[in-house]
Amino acid sequence: MQKRLFKLLFLGIVAWCATGSLDAEDRVVGRGSPPLPQAISLQAAIDYAMEHSFAVLQAKERIQEQYGLHLEVKSGVLPNLSLSSRYSEQNQELVGFQGAEDDWSVSIRVRQALYSGGSLKASIRAQGALEDAALYDLQVNIQATIQEVKTGYYDVVLARDTIEVETQNIELLNEQLANIRSRFEAGAVSHFDVLQAQVSLANAKPALIRANNNYRVAVAELKQSVGYRVAYDPAAEALQFTDSLVAEVQEYELFEAIHLALQQRPELAQLKRIIDAHEDNIAIARSDYYPSVDFIGSYDFRRSYFASDGRFDNSINGWFAGIESVWNIWDGRATKGRVVQAKSQMRQDELKYNETRLQIEVEVRRAISELQGAAELLVAAQQVTGQANESLRMANERYTVGSSTYLDTLQARVALTDARNNELQANYSYLVSIVNVQHAIGETKFKLTN
Repeated sequence: MQKRLFKLLFLGIVAWCATGSLDAEDRVVGRGSPPLPQAISLQAAIDYAMEHSFAVLQAKERIQEQYGLHLEVKSGVLPNLSLSSRYSEQNQELVGFQGAEDDWSVSIRVRQALYSGGSLKASIRAQGALEDAALYDLQVNIQATIQEVKTGYYDVVLARDTIEVETQNIELLNEQLANIRSRFEAGAVSHFDVLQAQVSLANAKPALIRANNNYRVAVAELKQSVGYRVAYDPAAEALQFTDSLVAEVQEYELFEAIHLALQQRPELAQLKRIIDAHEDNIAIARSDYYPSVDFIGSYDFRRSYFASDGRFDNSINGWFAGIESVWNIWDGRATKGRVVQAKSQMRQDELKYNETRLQIEVEVRRAISELQGAAELLVAAQQVTGQANESLRMANERYTVGSSTYLDTLQARVALTDARNNELQANYSYLVSIVNVQHAIGETKFKLTN
C-alpha cells in the first residue's frame, strides 16, 4: 500500500512538472499567439506589432524595471522598520554563575535618514530622469517598429504585385504561342516564329518563380516584424494583404524637416534626460564628502537572567532612541574618483547628444534626397508604362497584317513587362522613401492603449 501511494505521488509530481514545462515552453516559443487577421491592412499590421513586437514589449518591460528602481531609491527617504529575533541554547557545563542554558531576544527597530549630503534627493531625481528616458526609449522602439513594419508590408505587396505582372505576362505569352501555332498550321508563319514564342515563354517562367520566392520570404519577415510567434500556422499561409502600392507625391522642405526632426526625435529627448541623471549622479558622488545623520530607535524584549526559566512573561523590555552620524573623513580619494567618473559620464553623454543631432540632420538630408529621386522615377515610370502598352498594341497589329516580324512583337512584350515592374518598383521606392522621411523627422507616432 505504501509503495502504491509513493508511486502515485511520484507520478503526480512528474505530471505537474511536465505541465510546468509545457507552460514554460509555451512562453518561450510563443504558442497561443493571437492569429493575424485573414485580410490584413497596413494599419492592422501596425496595430498587431504594437501589441506583440518583441522590441516594443522589451521597451515596456524596461519602463517597469525603471519604475521598480524608482520605488527602491525613493524608499531611502522613508523610515525603515525591521523586526529581529534571536534564540540560542548551550550545554549546562558551559553555563557560568547565574547563567542560563537558553537565551533569547526580540527587537523592533526603526531608522530614518535625516541628512545624507544631498544624495537621497539627487538619487530620486536621477532615477526619475532615467524613468523618463525609458519612456522615450519606448517611443524610439515604436517608431523603429512602425518603420520596419511599413517597409516589410510594402515588400510583401511589391512581391505580390510582381507575381501578378509575371503571371499576366506568361498568360499573354501562352496566348501568343497558341496564336502563332495556329498561323503556322495555316502556313502564314515559319517554324522559327514558333520556336521564338516557345523560348520566350520558357524565359518568362524563372521570373515568376523568383517572384513567388520573394513573396514567401517577405511574408515571413513581416511576421517577424509584427511579433507573430507561431512557427507554423496553415491559416497564416493564406493571408490577404489589402493595401496596394499607390504613391501620392508629398512635398517636404529640407530645413523645415531638419528643424522638426531636432524637436520631435525621441532619441534626443532620451539623451537629455540621461544627461540630467548623470548630473545628479555627480551630486550623489559628492555627498560622500559630507556626514550622514540617521535617527534610530528600538524596542527590545530580552530574557531576564534573574528568572529561573526563559518564559516570555519573565522578560525585560524597554525602548531606545538616538541619533547616529557617520563622516568618512579620509577614504583614500575614493570619493574624488567617483566624482571624476560621474563628470566624465555626463560629458560622454553630452558628446553623444551632439553626435546624435548631427546624425539626425544627415539622416533627414539623405531621406529627403532619396525622396526627391524616387519622385522623379515615379513620374517617369508611369509615363513609360502607358507608352509600352501602346507600343505593344501597335506591334501586335503590324504582326497580324504581316508588316513586322515576331521579334518586334517580342521586344514590345518584354518592354511592357519591364515597364510594369519598373512602375511597381518606383511606387515601392517612393512609399519606402516617405516612410524613411517620416521616421527621420519623427512624424511616426502611435498612441498606446495601455
